[in-house]
Amino acid sequence: FATFKPPEDWKVDHDQIIEMMRRKKCFDEGSLDFMQRILERSGTGPATAWPPGIVQSLHREDQKSDQSIEASRKEAETVIFDVVEQALRKANVKPKEIDILVINCSLFSPTPSLCAMVMSHFGMRDLGCSASLISVDLAKRLLGKRLGKALVVSTEIITPNLYHGNDRGFLIQNTLFRCGGAAIVLSNNWLDGRRAWYKLLHTVRVQGSGQAAYECVYEGEDAEGNRGVRLSKDIVKVAGKTMEKNLTMLGPQVLPISEQAKVVWSIAVRFTTKLLIKYLLKRGAEDLAAKIPVPKPYVPDFKRCIDHFCIHAGGRAVIDGIEKNMQLQDFHTEPSRYTLYNYGNTSSSSIWYELEYIQEQQQTNPLKKGHRIMQVAFGSGFKCTSGVWLKL
Repeated sequence: FATFKPPEDWKVDHDQIIEMMRRKKCFDEGSLDFMQRILERSGTGPATAWPPGIVQSLHREDQKSDQSIEASRKEAETVIFDVVEQALRKANVKPKEIDILVINCSLFSPTPSLCAMVMSHFGMRDLGCSASLISVDLAKRLLGKRLGKALVVSTEIITPNLYHGNDRGFLIQNTLFRCGGAAIVLSNNWLDGRRAWYKLLHTVRVQGSGQAAYECVYEGEDAEGNRGVRLSKDIVKVAGKTMEKNLTMLGPQVLPISEQAKVVWSIAVRFTTKLLIKYLLKRGAEDLAAKIPVPKPYVPDFKRCIDHFCIHAGGRAVIDGIEKNMQLQDFHTEPSRYTLYNYGNTSSSSIWYELEYIQEQQQTNPLKKGHRIMQVAFGSGFKCTSGVWLKL
């Protein structure tokens, strides 16, 4: 796999981001102050990437940003061509050897498509085309029907998606998301096993239920008709519930028997306790029922079966919440915090920046052969997808 490293002239600090917003001349002082406060608490560093079409407004006071389709396509070409070329070179695979191409990009769908753009540039043959772990799961299922190679590309295009109003629910997107991308080469041919870096063991996808989950990340318009993506205040809570459902499904596939037994025992004790309380209430023994504590559900220790964690760098609050709930150590969340600080929230590709950090830089928990890596990603809908890889 490979990740996009933005050029130096794409990188901006927090003050420059606010200055870019100021030069849009559509945000009032209250909105600018709000975005400044969000940036200060975001966990992002002083050199994260914005697309050149927007950054160009910093060059001259009178120069406007370019958010045209052409500028958006240019951002997509720069990011996608770079990661695809890197990934193919690292995997020692020629473009014509790719059987399946999957590209996920939520908010930019030009015609011709991004898949057509990649196929044309690299001279690929006709392929089957179509967020990152979802794409990996799709590629896995498609490859399951025949031997071959799949190329998965994950990115989000920032250029056409800047919000131009003053609704605070929409303003958060202007401070959190950054340019980034990743490309992954997958194969189910046993002859490729000798040069593979990882083996995909499991993927689990869970969709949240209810209106709150559905509207947690929601594209729409504000009262003045400005288009943007609204991020709900409940996003951390919704993400936690969806992740809990995901790990409940993943647990039996990866947890040791001893941990699974503790989970079953916890469920049985809680169920029995609740039945007892209900029985006492029916008998009119409210005082006695109030004295019986309901045990908290047992949170299984995934550290017993997972060596490294790639938690979607959606923001500092998301990482903090998962670290606390899963009782992770600092070195477990180090890759996520490093990625958030140095690259910002690059959407679906963030988990690959984290895996790259584990593979190439982390000293506190070095990657070794036989280690298992869990990737956890979130998306609109509200979705939580997890994947477990084995280091070869």
